[in-house]
Amino acid sequence: MKSSFRKVVFALVASVLAASVPLTTFGFAPVGAAANAFVRVNQVGYETNAPKRAYLMASAPASGATFSVKNSHGVTVFSAPVGERLGSWSSSFADVYALDFSVTTPGTYSIVVSEPAAATSPSFRIDSAKRLYSFMLPNAVFFYQAQRDGPDVIRSVMNRRPSHLNDRSATVYKIPVYDEEDVLVGDLAPVKGAAPRDVSGGWFDAGDYIKGVQTASYAEALLLMAVRDHPDLLGPWTPANLYAETKFEMDWLQKMWDDDTQTLYYQVGIGSGNESIVGDHDLWRLPEEDDAFVGDGRVATRYIRNRPVFRAGKPGSLISPNLAGRMTAALALCYQVYKAKYPAYANKCLLSAQYIFDLADTDPQGDLLTYSPYDYYPENEWRDDLELGATELYFAVAGGDLPHGLPHTNPMFYLRKAARWAHAYITGPNDAEDTLNLYDVSSLAHYELHRAIKDAGNPQGLDVTKAALLKDIKKQLDNGIAQAKTDPFGAGRTYADFDFTSHSQGLAIMASLYDELSGTHTYAEFGRRQLGVILGSNPWGTSLIVGAGSTFPVCMQHQVANLVGSLDGTRPLVKGAAVNGPNGAENFEDLGLMSEMRACPPDGSDPFAPFNNEIAVYLDSVISWPSVEPAIDFVATTPLAFARLIAGLY
Repeated sequence: MKSSFRKVVFALVASVLAASVPLTTFGFAPVGAAANAFVRVNQVGYETNAPKRAYLMASAPASGATFSVKNSHGVTVFSAPVGERLGSWSSSFADVYALDFSVTTPGTYSIVVSEPAAATSPSFRIDSAKRLYSFMLPNAVFFYQAQRDGPDVIRSVMNRRPSHLNDRSATVYKIPVYDEEDVLVGDLAPVKGAAPRDVSGGWFDAGDYIKGVQTASYAEALLLMAVRDHPDLLGPWTPANLYAETKFEMDWLQKMWDDDTQTLYYQVGIGSGNESIVGDHDLWRLPEEDDAFVGDGRVATRYIRNRPVFRAGKPGSLISPNLAGRMTAALALCYQVYKAKYPAYANKCLLSAQYIFDLADTDPQGDLLTYSPYDYYPENEWRDDLELGATELYFAVAGGDLPHGLPHTNPMFYLRKAARWAHAYITGPNDAEDTLNLYDVSSLAHYELHRAIKDAGNPQGLDVTKAALLKDIKKQLDNGIAQAKTDPFGAGRTYADFDFTSHSQGLAIMASLYDELSGTHTYAEFGRRQLGVILGSNPWGTSLIVGAGSTFPVCMQHQVANLVGSLDGTRPLVKGAAVNGPNGAENFEDLGLMSEMRACPPDGSDPFAPFNNEIAVYLDSVISWPSVEPAIDFVATTPLAFARLIAGLY
């Protein structure tokens, strides 16, 4: 579950803000479909020489229909009978058909289906992957620039202003206690004797203004990997500079760790409060307003203006292994990426990475430490994080020319550790229960470890083999394939679960990683189709990434986008934002409009309602955190997924 604006509105908040407005008051009334058939396409386009599939979604059997692909001049360049029936989507659209076509001439096209299922698709392009998808990379950077906190915002991005400057002197608190309803128990407890800490800067986690190590280190690791592996696409000379943007976030991550005292801090800001304490999620405002926030004049709002920073444990204490692993990975990748240009900076990253890895708690009891409250990000796997962290330390140390004072200088030390944790994951309780996303990085760790073992000369005696690593990636992909066979649109992730967009991009990356390591094209088409699903080839006919395609989220639950952006998909908008996507129908109960929100859609319409089914719902509305709240971990897979596509690795 994403860090979201909670359904519960506390009594105190009602006195500070107007009461939330029920969904029925907001005016969302399902509208009837104006047609009985729709064509769903990848709205960004199809690669010239790749397989091409669109989908016909019809309310009645259409096996006798034909379809035509027409160019921008209306000339038919391909025609064929409608393909095989792929299954049923809903009671309203009981028939979904494949529309497979082979057009290789670059250009702009549309698909027209004949009676008895007359329908016309949105336009789309056919071209090289580079020409189609290169814009996705600077758009992703734009999203992270829009998420910037602190004094160094970019004013030309969403009219941002310096924010949360009081974070430069934040009071340190112990881990807070929450009840089963995610309500804060009592008050926060400051750490006695702890000096205020500078935790300014960094990226907001999602549509809110909390900042956390769990999601930040995950996003940073994936983004730095993309920069390292695709410098021609994402390096320091690109117009929208991911190289510089990852350094901005790394500056903040370094503030959340203290080398001298061996102390980790894991979160800035409090999302959920109680009847006496207002949390971040109880207010709707621009971030710069918090620096002078007065609220209702009571002490209840004290943590809005003067935000807490939470300490993970006492100095030198063991660190929750999920945080230890992903922090290690991000810091070790920092060393790999910045070693040549910023050697002193990179050296500090490497030293911190080794310290943190050595403090990982390898026998954790109870819930892992993620965010407070834990239910914001309920993670239960950690061996994959340690595998990834150890592998990135291997690459960092194996490069040689190391700084003085490191605890470990033998790369085999980390290779053995990585193999140990890979084996522990593969034989553990959660093997292949998930695919690449915030909660499971095993496939990425396996890929990196496979490369590391080869780099080390294929040493004997490790706890895992390259074959076992490849087999486990395949096992996860095959689970995605099995899921795709149950969905007429071929989605490898069920629509009714959280994090649909990031899982889909993750599956595409996994397909590419496996094919690269195995020297095959086994999963290439599956990987492309997962990207197609999030770019419009889905039941709702919408892209799930802002600015990609002709239909995309315009009413995100994102405070900056809502308060200073447009409400109709024109500029200004937070380009590159990836939203959660469709979700389980039960998550859309009791949604409400806060008084400071700009109603979006302004007319209260819900054009996607006709395409929901009994299980899955997609709602593009500012009140809809289950569907259209973006997050830094959602976007983290975008550069790697599309850079690998552009590089021909699918």
